[in-house]
Amino acid sequence: MLLPFYQDEFLEAGCDEAGRGCLAGPVFAAAVILPKDFDHPLLNDSKQIKEKDRYSLRTEIEENALAFAVGIVDHQEIDKINILNASFLAMHRAIEKLRLQPNFLIIDGNRFKTYPNIKHECIVKGDGKYFSIAAASILAKTYRDDFMEKIDQEYPIYQWKKNKGYPTSDHRKAVIKSGLSPYHRKTFRITNPQLPIFD
Repeated sequence: MLLPFYQDEFLEAGCDEAGRGCLAGPVFAAAVILPKDFDHPLLNDSKQIKEKDRYSLRTEIEENALAFAVGIVDHQEIDKINILNASFLAMHRAIEKLRLQPNFLIIDGNRFKTYPNIKHECIVKGDGKYFSIAAASILAKTYRDDFMEKIDQEYPIYQWKKNKGYPTSDHRKAVIKSGLSPYHRKTFRITNPQLPIFD
């Protein structure tokens, strides 16, 4: 069962990202501040939820959140600063866009670059532990999926509508056969045999 807050003293935002392990497209991050009484039986880590439920939850989150925002770092920036720094930057961009400024952040994962003047706590698998991080994971995932489906129309050969840019065997084979698209991250090694395959 997910918990509403990590601490009770300060206004708290949950943050998560989507797209770190992808070969193409941006990394998206979201920051969400939920009301104290927010609850939803389906809300969980976005990876544990069916696609149609993720989109229905996105509507619920956006209608009920005290504040939410999405930050994006594109593939070119990822190549310049590396994917870890890009993930932190996407979260910072989301936090910066919040219409309410939180006093405390809970971050999914084990590392984060401190946001100026706001305390934070990193929580491993936090998207399965706290409502606000789970909500952030839903927003980051659905907004990124929308983007990948849009650019799939330009480059259907890579099957981004299906794989969302992750290194499935079909995606990797398409890159090996046809080369990189303008949306691919050039610093990611496509042919590395140790790359995991998400089929």
